[in-house]
Amino acid sequence: MSTSTASVLTDGKVLVTGGTTNGISLKSTELYDPITGTWSIVGNMNKERIRHAAVMLLNGKVLVTGGSGERDSERTAELFDPLTGNWTFTGDMHFERVSHTASTLLNGKVLVTGGAFGDDRATTELYDPVTGNWTKSGNMIYRQEWDTASVLGNGTVLVTGGPGVNIAELYNVAMGNWTQTGRTNTSRWFHTASVLLNGKVLVAGGSYGVYNRSTELYDPSTGHWTNSGNMKHGRKDHTASVLTNGKVLVTGGYYNDTYVNDAELYVS
Repeated sequence: MSTSTASVLTDGKVLVTGGTTNGISLKSTELYDPITGTWSIVGNMNKERIRHAAVMLLNGKVLVTGGSGERDSERTAELFDPLTGNWTFTGDMHFERVSHTASTLLNGKVLVTGGAFGDDRATTELYDPVTGNWTKSGNMIYRQEWDTASVLGNGTVLVTGGPGVNIAELYNVAMGNWTQTGRTNTSRWFHTASVLLNGKVLVAGGSYGVYNRSTELYDPSTGHWTNSGNMKHGRKDHTASVLTNGKVLVTGGYYNDTYVNDAELYVS
């Protein structure tokens, strides 16, 4: 997970929120226009946030949840409206969360998982954009943070990795519960997970003891993982974007605690 977030809006612009500069947590947000290649400043969030989560809702707004600020961690959530460039608070989560996941489900609600503290790291909750309220959902099998969450084609959510584990589990939206699926071949955290055009999920990089350059594919039809090609070098805290041609662009991150400023493509 990065200390900031980046969300692609419906008009193609990219909203970047929070993060740190010289150790100071930020509430600032900026928009990147890929057509002009320029950045513009938009309204500040109401809270400084690092290691928060951001997800675009079906109505085009962006929901930002949790993270930590100047003093402590957050259970607050707020909404960005692209039409006004402003932020407004929405309902608070039930738990403070840092390095958690947030996923927009096919029904429009948002599932937030893990990232809380102690035994609460297994908790999950659902945000309803219509009411602005949160409801608790079923606990995960394992306590999680620095993991990834992917919405599969059938609507279930695949959560992978976390500190020192190679587990993966599936969230059933209709039942609100979790079941274990096939384990990844390598323990990972700070990795990426990308849903490919063929429905499989590509997990790349991350670290646990070493900076991982390996990648692997999850097949939802079998629940199994297979190793895929290695990246040029290990990465953690990187980004991965599925392009319209089906390739995956992997950029940045860290290798041996040094920032990596290159990019590479995965071809399925």
